Amino acid sequence: MSKKITLTMDGTRADKSRGYSKLFNTMWSTVLLLIIIMAGCKKNDFQGEVVGVCSIVASTDPMDKAVDVALNKVISVTFNTAMKASTINNTTFIIKQSGTQVAGTIAPTANAAIFTFTPSQPLLPFVVYTGTITTGATDTLRTALVNDYVWTFTTIPQVTLSANPALGGTTTGAGTFAQGSLATVTAVPNTGYTFTNWTDNGVIASTSSNYQFTIAGNRTLVANFAAVIPGKFAVNLSSNPVAGGTNAGSGAYNAGSTVTVTATPNSGYTFVNWTENNVEQSKSPSYQFVIAGNRTLVANYLVVASGNFVVNLSSSPAAGGSTTGAGSFAANSSVTVTANAAVGYLFTKWTENNVQVSTSSSYTFPLPGNRTLVAVFTPIVAIGPGQVDLGTAANFNILTKSGISTTGITSIEGNIGVSPAAATAITGFGLILDANGQSSHTPIVTGKVYASDYAAPTPSNMTTAVGDMQTAYTTANNLVTPAPIVDLYAGNISGKILPPGLYKYSTGVLITSAGVTLAGGPNDTWVFQISQDLTVNNSAIITLTGGAQAKNIFWVVAGQATLGTNVDFSGNILSKTLISLNTGTKVTGRLLAQTAVTLNANIVLLP
Repeated sequence: MSKKITLTMDGTRADKSRGYSKLFNTMWSTVLLLIIIMAGCKKNDFQGEVVGVCSIVASTDPMDKAVDVALNKVISVTFNTAMKASTINNTTFIIKQSGTQVAGTIAPTANAAIFTFTPSQPLLPFVVYTGTITTGATDTLRTALVNDYVWTFTTIPQVTLSANPALGGTTTGAGTFAQGSLATVTAVPNTGYTFTNWTDNGVIASTSSNYQFTIAGNRTLVANFAAVIPGKFAVNLSSNPVAGGTNAGSGAYNAGSTVTVTATPNSGYTFVNWTENNVEQSKSPSYQFVIAGNRTLVANYLVVASGNFVVNLSSSPAAGGSTTGAGSFAANSSVTVTANAAVGYLFTKWTENNVQVSTSSSYTFPLPGNRTLVAVFTPIVAIGPGQVDLGTAANFNILTKSGISTTGITSIEGNIGVSPAAATAITGFGLILDANGQSSHTPIVTGKVYASDYAAPTPSNMTTAVGDMQTAYTTANNLVTPAPIVDLYAGNISGKILPPGLYKYSTGVLITSAGVTLAGGPNDTWVFQISQDLTVNNSAIITLTGGAQAKNIFWVVAGQATLGTNVDFSGNILSKTLISLNTGTKVTGRLLAQTAVTLNANIVLLP
């Protein structure tokens, strides 16, 4: 063996073989490599770079700072190397929400570097979760993470819907939605109910049965429905398609009242028309009608074609009038829009962004871009003491405390009722009890017949209605504004023309066959305070001119109201005692008596 002479550190000579030198060098290199590797692991910050053979988290699903994570998400972690499965457990793979650890199952996969966490329950919507892989996790060579790996993610928002009351109707549109996306929810009332509004934590969010909004977190919405009170009619609205727009005006209304429904298109849509049973009712987004039965209306919308511009119209106030001309048009088309004032209103101007653009009810313009126009209407100033609030008594065309009788061929529009008298006090009608026991019907009454001895809730409803009738009488009889016209024509108003106002009589009032004319506008009111009887002779006619309406006339009679044969009478009679109609008389108005009403081959119409 050849030898090599080497000086030691202290300068003495040492003999070494070449084989020993190679072994020494190999061991030293191995030690040095381990030192370098260990030093590399210590420098690893686990943010993406892989240094040496250190165990690190290469990726997570969901990734760090992820949003809109599904609630049924299975969470996974991918390491840069195969891991020892027994070290990946609920003490090293942790998911927390608000500091509380989430229960779940941790499992390996076919890839030894990937592990999953399946929550025991779905994740909560729109909350932040924190994931942690601790240093207790090691690879198959028992190399541990140098530092904990921590990441966060946010779950997707959720829209939750309910109905109040539960029997009131159904809702659609619940689910999870990405932040910033649009969601549309719909409410459909069941028979006997009408939609009222959407609320969120008790705060009204929308009065449209179709409600569209931008997702900005969780929403817990309640669709509120109201039972239709007997004697009222329901107006139920919907949008087609549901994302096309919103609607307003649904609810329960007294028979004969004027109802206005409005349709407002969402972005990217234009209003087409209102339909009922697929039959067009109006092309105006503000549709006004007198209600005489339940209505189920659909507001139809159309997607704006690519390259076209849209003209959207509305009325202010909604009841002020109607508009036509909305739609989708080619660029630079000539467009004409028209405004038509409702009864009791005048057209004032067209505005856009609150700026006047035209004072002509028919406005023509070129279309270089989208236009949103508002037809502004002004109410005609009404004259007179104003409407008398009838409360729930307005749900009846005839309401008494002691009875209703008829002979001959009578026809009554609307509901009739008695209380505290029982149904036996309603004679001559041939009543047929309804299956629910709450009302009865008869061919000569278009509505329902109610009495205090019918099934609940009719007795309490009738008590309330009679109370409202008496309150209305007292209120109307005590009016002092405007200043009353006292004892005009000594109570004989036959052949006279009377403008709107408050008339007070210390005697009775007589209308002979010469009749009387009430001249005024559609919003004007008349109240006659009569201390004794109201007597209307045979063939007398109450003539209305200038747009005057029977619903705005109130005859407040302390004594009896007696109408002769073949009288054509207009107005609501509030009598302290009896109301009597003789053969062939027609009344357009309500008969509200604190004793009885007697009929003889009469027609009674809702005002």
